Amino acid sequence: MCLTTLVTQQAPDFTAEAVMPDNTFGNITLSSFKGKYVILLFYPLDFTFVCPSEILAFDKRVNEFKTKNCEVIGVSVDSKFTHLAWKNTPVENGGIGNIQYPLVQDLNKEIAKSYGILFNGSVALRGLFLIDPTGKVRHCVINDLPLGRSVVEALRMVDAVQFSDTHGEVCPANWQEGEEAMKPTAEGVASYLAKHAK
Repeated sequence: MCLTTLVTQQAPDFTAEAVMPDNTFGNITLSSFKGKYVILLFYPLDFTFVCPSEILAFDKRVNEFKTKNCEVIGVSVDSKFTHLAWKNTPVENGGIGNIQYPLVQDLNKEIAKSYGILFNGSVALRGLFLIDPTGKVRHCVINDLPLGRSVVEALRMVDAVQFSDTHGEVCPANWQEGEEAMKPTAEGVASYLAKHAK
């Protein structure tokens, strides 16, 4: 599947086992999150190097996502048992500690495959998918294995999608919450650019 075909389309649904924030095992069905925004965060493997920096960075700001009616869900090809072992390993020893969002197991790699990011048939690339309350993919970013993602940019994109959904306006380059957006007309764009040209 070509990655770009997912944006504007319904997110591929799945039901899979996960380690929950309270360290219990449970099932997660993506479509059960309809009515909320979701950041679906794929990463290659537990107990690696870039991955814990990303997992912890999203965990530090998970409550900001929640205040925006947005849930964060992590996914890798590891088992739920490996996820739990990683959570039970202190950060100073290469673990992630008690992060407060679920980590989904994708042992058969079907979830990564359905999102078009399975790399060499073995692990997921660093894919981030922003899914809206109707289950539609509105934004995605895919990084190569050595490159960590920006939590700040993920939060900005949640704000931008929500602003556009609420106000019917479009968000220009580098738009931040609280800034002026553009009306999606030739006149609206011209007016915005005239005001903000440097």
